[in-house]
Amino acid sequence: MTIAQSTEFPRPEPVGHGPGAVGTPDEFAELLPQTRRALLHRLAVGQAEGRAPSMTGAVVRDGRAVWTGARGAVAGEAPHGDVQYRIGSLTKTFVAVLVLRLRDEGLLRLEDPVGRHLEGTPVPDATIAQLLSHSSGLAAEPRGPWWERTAGALRPEPADLFDERPQRLPAGRRHHYSNVGYALLGALVEQLRDGVPWGEVLRREVLEPLGMDRTTLRPEKPYASGWAVHPWADALLPEPAEDTGLMGPAGQLWSTLQDLCRWAAFLLRGDARVLGAASLAEMRTPAVPPESGAWDAGSGLGVQLLRRDGRLLVGHQGSMPGFLAALWADTEEDVAGVVLTNCTSGPAAGALAADLTGIVLAHEPRIPEPWRPLPGPLDPELLALTGPWYWGANPHALRLRAERGLELTPLSGAGRSSRFRAEEDGTWTGLDGYYAGETLRVRRDRDGAVSHLDLGTFVFTRGPYEPSAPVPGGVDPEGWRV
Repeated sequence: MTIAQSTEFPRPEPVGHGPGAVGTPDEFAELLPQTRRALLHRLAVGQAEGRAPSMTGAVVRDGRAVWTGARGAVAGEAPHGDVQYRIGSLTKTFVAVLVLRLRDEGLLRLEDPVGRHLEGTPVPDATIAQLLSHSSGLAAEPRGPWWERTAGALRPEPADLFDERPQRLPAGRRHHYSNVGYALLGALVEQLRDGVPWGEVLRREVLEPLGMDRTTLRPEKPYASGWAVHPWADALLPEPAEDTGLMGPAGQLWSTLQDLCRWAAFLLRGDARVLGAASLAEMRTPAVPPESGAWDAGSGLGVQLLRRDGRLLVGHQGSMPGFLAALWADTEEDVAGVVLTNCTSGPAAGALAADLTGIVLAHEPRIPEPWRPLPGPLDPELLALTGPWYWGANPHALRLRAERGLELTPLSGAGRSSRFRAEEDGTWTGLDGYYAGETLRVRRDRDGAVSHLDLGTFVFTRGPYEPSAPVPGGVDPEGWRV
């Protein structure tokens, strides 16, 4: 196999057009030369040490690709951004978006048992959320020979995916990665879309709106061939690229670096035509306890979570015979790294994609948006709520945010922070932290003046243990003393 010269693409390629798009060639911000060299160096080390026939990588920042590069060769030439690679379990992020779309349309609830929508499933009581988060207890793999290297025709019916013990663990108790669970989710999408195949639903509802016309169920030229690399010699063996049939939702998709840059931008920012920011934030929320005491990796709804260098990354890794893929995005910094390669094992694609994001942040820290006042008009009653409040004797600050939102933060070393979304009934709902999902209410006295805040039964007063407020248990009538 001829190995081409490595390359850094001369400038990032466009990754979208129209509403929700992520840039055109003339709009790309150039990275500094030393940043670009560090990125190419990391990609080169990953390809050389991993002994990958070819490897491509990209960084997406501020909604657009700011760097792309490649090493090795596909058909004797350095791969470019339009060459397809198989992306394996990155497919699951696409399926999860389809399921969340169904939920947002009111066609299902995440708490629904899957048997409510799919007849004949051997695990009817497992919930849709458990399938998405790999906590259903289902077997990791389907019945029969290694599904990733054999034709899906060997498992033509859903019942063919399961052996006599489809559930290995109690549902909802532990994280247990399940490829077969995503086969059920694909079938669920087809059922609720009136029998339309999940791949066609994906094309119409997700890929076309995002301009991802090079993401397909079967490879379309130009595409990379998959290889296994001999462990003790620099020799190659071609890997099969089977159509996995019913298991397709677990890892069937092929895509390109250019398309995955679009996908990374979507996962970072959302797109109202596909899935809004609130539902994407729900996907990123940890859904099951970690398997170890140190929380360094976890699972949301269809996405993997990774703590690295003090940052929380969201995305997924993927593997199929002959291919490895990874996409990690830092939503706080609005940056993502993508890596594609065509070998079964060797390169640490996930670590490499995470490193690409870290290199950009280390060399070129994000410049914050300029401070601006809230858009008017300003509600004086809301403004009057801001300032210090006390839970017992513990001081907190309540701040006004955009769209009538509130943020509560402790002012001492101990306390609980949370952001709150304004509701139409005049209450607020917690978005994160201890108070996620809890209701914040403003309580008033008989004269209509604000008496206290009620947050999930906790009373916040304007003074520490304020005697005039309804502090649970009352306040000693003699008050504070020395």
